[in-house]
Amino acid sequence: MNSPDLTLVGAYGSPYSRKMRAVLRYRHIAHRWIVQNSEQDQGIPQPSVAIIPVLAFHTEDGGYSEAMVDSSPQIMRLEEEYQDRSLLPNDPVVAFLDHLIEDYGDEWVTKMMYHYRWHHLYPDAIEKAGNMLPLMANNQMDPDQHQRIKAFITERQTSRTALVGSTDQNRPVIEESFIRLLTVMEKHLTHHQFLLGDRPGRGDFGIFGQFSQLCFWDPDSAQIAARQSPRSIMWVYQVDDLSSLDVQGNQGWFTRENLPATLRDLLHEIGQTYAPFMVANHDALASGAEKVVCSIRGANYQQAPFPYQSKCLTWLREAFAKLSPDDQESVRQLIDGTGCEVLVADARD
Repeated sequence: MNSPDLTLVGAYGSPYSRKMRAVLRYRHIAHRWIVQNSEQDQGIPQPSVAIIPVLAFHTEDGGYSEAMVDSSPQIMRLEEEYQDRSLLPNDPVVAFLDHLIEDYGDEWVTKMMYHYRWHHLYPDAIEKAGNMLPLMANNQMDPDQHQRIKAFITERQTSRTALVGSTDQNRPVIEESFIRLLTVMEKHLTHHQFLLGDRPGRGDFGIFGQFSQLCFWDPDSAQIAARQSPRSIMWVYQVDDLSSLDVQGNQGWFTRENLPATLRDLLHEIGQTYAPFMVANHDALASGAEKVVCSIRGANYQQAPFPYQSKCLTWLREAFAKLSPDDQESVRQLIDGTGCEVLVADARD
């Protein structure tokens, strides 16, 4: 058997791990999937930041040359090294929108995922996650050890809810956003297989990662999703393994001229939630404020500033600045009136 090109270390309950595993499956990139802290998790180079998923690159003799974290840079690194079944639309305007949708999934929809798993008003979800997460690495774990790890994980995660915005005050903002996203997805998936056409892009996998948990793992959100958007449920099943999807060259994408109205609906949802939060977070860090405070659809939203999300906004603005003036104008026209305008307002042409 030929040695795989890569090893992906992650966890079944991790949205970003599931995101990257689905990317590798879709792109036909030979890889090993290893669950973090399992018996197979040995000898992997340690990245500078201890988060998952870890993507480790193999040497010709079967060893490892390096390892990296962070799913978005991982995707772009794979685009540099593998040509077939690309996730990047050939229209740079559509590719920018794809980048935006992926980041929305990674940095806003993730709030929904954390909220429905660990908020104190969802005790069944907390109990399920506490019971199951320790067993991912070792399903034959000693019962006493299982209970100790369950208690540790539960305490740690429930104590962090406010850091990601899952508070009683913010609860309506997060939960109503989830309902609206499901409504948009249901309408879009009625006519289109993926967000940007007949093939998946970065944005599909960004939202998929969070939905892999929201629609299946966490009981309260899964019930909501099944009622609100059965097509989203089936879409998650499909995106998890798209290895059999037939893709021809770089065909199958929407173009800037034929984006459907349902995609604009998604951009409007992004512009009403993710966009004001990302800008407020960026400004709070720049000013040294202790809290991010912004209005989201008329509601007061507050949480602690988060440096990584400021970096994400910078990356998005840098991507916009690299577009040609004509492409920048096309983006502006497409997002005009959605609320996403603030994301590129400070980008330099």
